[in-house]
Amino acid sequence: MAFWHGEKGKTPTGAEIHLGRKKRKRELGSLPLMTKLEKEKRILKRTKGGGLKVKAHSVEFANVLDAKTHKTKKVKILNVIENRANPHFVRRNVVTKGCVVKTELGNAKVTSRPSQHGIVNAILIE
Repeated sequence: MAFWHGEKGKTPTGAEIHLGRKKRKRELGSLPLMTKLEKEKRILKRTKGGGLKVKAHSVEFANVLDAKTHKTKKVKILNVIENRANPHFVRRNVVTKGCVVKTELGNAKVTSRPSQHGIVNAILIE
């Protein structure tokens, strides 16, 4: 099933409006990709204009920045602890921007968008 990002034919209050044209292919979207905590797997997706976007289907490692020492280290993600986007993502081990993950160095907050950037960057909390 595709997502359509064009005009819907209704105003914010619910009144019906008549659209001046039909749907266009450029207004199509895609299903959200829930990046899981499993063995590393990435997907290449063609974008408008012929470019490529790397999407992380599943991740295992994160680049964690220690703010005190200003050093970045690639460490293994052990578990998802907290996710304000959706509490059910914690049970399913879905990694999104803003979620708190448990790593080998300690708890870290994810700063990148894994399903858009294809990589997990995080900042050490503790």
